[in-house]
Amino acid sequence: MTSTTTRTTVEVGSGPVSPADLVAVARDDAGVRLSAEALDGIARSRAVIEALAADTVPHYGVSTGFGALATVHIPAARRAQLQASLVRSHAAGSGAEVEREVVRALMLLRLSTLATGRTGVRPVVAETYAALLDAGITPVVHEYGSLGCSGDLAPLAHCALALMGEGTVRDAVGDLRPAAEALAEAGIAPIALAEKEGLALINGTDGMLGMLLLAAHDLRELLVAADIAAAMSVEALLGTDAVFAADLQALRPHPGQAAAAANLRTLLAGSGVMASHRTGECTRVQDAYSLRCSPQVHGAARDTLAHAELVASRELAAAVDNPVVTTDGRVESNGNFHGAPVAYVLDFLAIAAADVASMSERRTDRHLDVNRNHGLTPFLADDPGVDSGHMIAQYTAAGIVSEMKRLAVPASVDSIPSSAMQEDHVSMGWAAARKLRRSVDGLTRVVAVELLTAARSLDLRAPLSPAAATGAVRDAIRAAGVPGPGPDRYLAPEIEAVVELVRSGAIRTAAESVTGPLA
Repeated sequence: MTSTTTRTTVEVGSGPVSPADLVAVARDDAGVRLSAEALDGIARSRAVIEALAADTVPHYGVSTGFGALATVHIPAARRAQLQASLVRSHAAGSGAEVEREVVRALMLLRLSTLATGRTGVRPVVAETYAALLDAGITPVVHEYGSLGCSGDLAPLAHCALALMGEGTVRDAVGDLRPAAEALAEAGIAPIALAEKEGLALINGTDGMLGMLLLAAHDLRELLVAADIAAAMSVEALLGTDAVFAADLQALRPHPGQAAAAANLRTLLAGSGVMASHRTGECTRVQDAYSLRCSPQVHGAARDTLAHAELVASRELAAAVDNPVVTTDGRVESNGNFHGAPVAYVLDFLAIAAADVASMSERRTDRHLDVNRNHGLTPFLADDPGVDSGHMIAQYTAAGIVSEMKRLAVPASVDSIPSSAMQEDHVSMGWAAARKLRRSVDGLTRVVAVELLTAARSLDLRAPLSPAAATGAVRDAIRAAGVPGPGPDRYLAPEIEAVVELVRSGAIRTAAESVTGPLA
């Protein structure tokens, strides 16, 4: 974990947390605390629940069973058992362990909903949930178990189980331990759940929303890296930047397209490679679509991302639970837990990511084909025939793109009935989020292969000099331990080195050291 002397703390109030706060908690181990305002609101809504608990009229989630058992009245003496049984039975996940950053993200979002004062939990429940996050205790959540309706039930139930001191967690250093042991070591008393509290802890879209926000953060950076890779390819393949002119792009006024084209113009400014063929013997009229239409595809992905971020911002402002305590003191059943709004944009982003990757792989392939690379060696090999150059790096990119196309098949059009047909239509938002995470990783790797290949092509254009910005990126790749052209060598580590440069933002930093901020 981050040192306590430099560690930042995110305050969770009655309003939405920001995407930046979510990333800080999920990835950077920022601390968490509740605001006094939030605790006051939580206490007020709890008073409503306690009044209803004494009522002789059944109230869903307070004095009844759940789902298809909502008509079963539960006597007061058994309601604590009802809440604990709910959590234990719903902690039914299976499969691989979900990444720590995802669990921390979904926990922060569930805490944010508790802090709205619309769920009816006691303040101590929210405070203890915040304490788990603050102490770096991460419940073990499994890959399978959520249908994306009635909330991400199983994933959130595994987190609620840890709040009760049950189940398995990873401590702040990542060791797998019984929850009771980890809580005791951190000085956190487990919670005995009261009326409504088990339901409030598991009824939300927090897992799919958390993964959406993390993916959106990554894609915002990846689309800049894709612009950089495209610029290097246009340059090294002796393409033209004339098609990226602002007045031509303005004829089709999509904001994402304008931003991508502006990046390409900025990145290619002052290129000696491009200057070498602006006049003279070059007879080509138009570049291939994978070069010429880069702003259109990258821009469409940007606009898709902007829409997804708008949906995410609305969901961040939501208080998703069933039933909810309204501002005028009613406790009402609702369907706000249905994940459709989030699921749709998760699927939409997987489509956009696959298309950006597909175009990137096509540019990589052009570098390697002697019939299309305009004077470079076959496969950029040092001694073609003896050496294979980047031939199989393109295979790797092609294999990833093929998988990304399969991952782009939407999950949200599927539904499978559950809970004895009470929950007869579900969103599959969790599944959409899981496959988007794999797509984001795939896009990172495909763009890295293009960068690796384009850097080699630029070197092979010597003594012509690249633009200052693309040259700086090429130099950053070389500084990361990836040598320039030469006889074949072990290529996998070089690919991974550039993957890390993309993932860390170092590729963008290198370009912006020349250009200033890119769009």
